[in-house]
Amino acid sequence: MSSQQVSSAAPPGPRFRLPLHWLGVLPFAAFTVLFLIMPTMKIVIGAFQTPDGAFTLDNIRGLYTPSIMSAYLISIRISLASAILGCAIGFAVAAAVVLGGLPQWIRGPLLTFSGVASNFAGVPLAFAFLATLGPVGLVTVFLKTQLGVDLRMLGFNLLSFWGLTLTYLFFQIPLMILIITPALDGLKKEWREAASILGATNAQYWRLVAFPILLPSFLGTMALLFANAFGAVATAIALTGSSLNIVPILLFAQIRGDVLGDPHLGYALAFGMIVVTGVANALYIWLRARSERWLK
Repeated sequence: MSSQQVSSAAPPGPRFRLPLHWLGVLPFAAFTVLFLIMPTMKIVIGAFQTPDGAFTLDNIRGLYTPSIMSAYLISIRISLASAILGCAIGFAVAAAVVLGGLPQWIRGPLLTFSGVASNFAGVPLAFAFLATLGPVGLVTVFLKTQLGVDLRMLGFNLLSFWGLTLTYLFFQIPLMILIITPALDGLKKEWREAASILGATNAQYWRLVAFPILLPSFLGTMALLFANAFGAVATAIALTGSSLNIVPILLFAQIRGDVLGDPHLGYALAFGMIVVTGVANALYIWLRARSERWLK
């Protein structure tokens, strides 16, 4: 057999093949690029541009005006209040179901409801609270006519700081339950048994063993709830309109083109929100990674 025949019989060289197992990720990648990365880049670039497209820092300097700084302060306070209360209440509910004496059949419906309620926001949530606790809401009217309790005279107003915080708790508490339940499930029975053998009381077990292990997960979830509340736009606008000076409402007023609207100042406001929520989410990821090392 000639060398020419041998070379012709040799197997072909390696050819490039499209990795088909990546095709399933393409829709997600396209969605992420089109609806997350590209809009974010437009906001970041627009925050440092003039209407003519020139580079400027005036938009960032504009964030330091008293009205905008006040809006950021109120938004941070609402986010902190709803995150702290949501974590505290959600942790108590999850602990009662996972570690307490409640029947196990409650766990399934609770987690199912939490999954739905954690995504229930926007106009429907605002309408539900207005119909319940608004000036002529069902509970407000019932308390006033049947029990003689006037919520308005007691200082409660749904279109206020605590009113918006209470509304946010509707989706903050379920989100806390969903995230902290696996962490509570990760507490090994051997740890409690070892603590009991060594003479530790139940309070000492929680203070010295369980709570330090759960603390990174707890703090990380609090950071996530803070970012979740800080970025909530539709619920705040639908509930309070322009009566409460928070960043999402101020941003909406700038972007939609009011008489005093400045789209590039709106980009700067959105850029500030991205920075705040980005720091909170990064803190959540870091703390979550620390807690998973203990709970594996």
